[in-house]
Amino acid sequence: MIISSGAVQAAVLLAEGTDPEHTQKPILPHIPELVFGIIVFGFFMFMVKKYVVPKLEQAHAERTAAIEGGMEQAQEAQKQAEAAKAQYEAQLSSARDEAAKIREDARSQGAQIVADMREQANAEATRIVDSAKKQTEADRQAAAVSLRSDVGRLSTDLASKIVGESLHDEARQKGIVDRFLAELESGALKPTKIGTEAGN
Repeated sequence: MIISSGAVQAAVLLAEGTDPEHTQKPILPHIPELVFGIIVFGFFMFMVKKYVVPKLEQAHAERTAAIEGGMEQAQEAQKQAEAAKAQYEAQLSSARDEAAKIREDARSQGAQIVADMREQANAEATRIVDSAKKQTEADRQAAAVSLRSDVGRLSTDLASKIVGESLHDEARQKGIVDRFLAELESGALKPTKIGTEAGN
């Protein structure tokens, strides 16, 4: 046999001596408790709406602003970084161009300097060779004059000894020596060995 819960409750109430139809149902609250609960709930809602909700909304707005501001700052920082990168790349490109120009200028200046130095060296070499030629010619002429004088003096001394008279008259000596050397240079006078003539 199945007994329902409503029957069990009615039996309990009969046992206590109360009438089930006149008792209050346990699900429905008392009216004063209901009114007091509604007033407290309303007061609680009023306090939450007046003090808690504005602070929550302010915190939410601040957090939203901070996030949006952070995003804006991040975007601004990214733009600045991109601008700085572009400026750096432009400066780097400009520096590379300038370095290439400086290298090219240095090459051309180096080539010009080498050409100038070569030209100066050639001019100096030509000057030295010309000076050496002039010095050699001057030395040769001085040697010829000295040799002519020495040969003339020796030959007049030798002729004086052979002839037995003094041939130291300068004009006469100069004429004899010049004539002798002119004949020797022209080939008209051929030197002969004394021993060879004596043998003939």
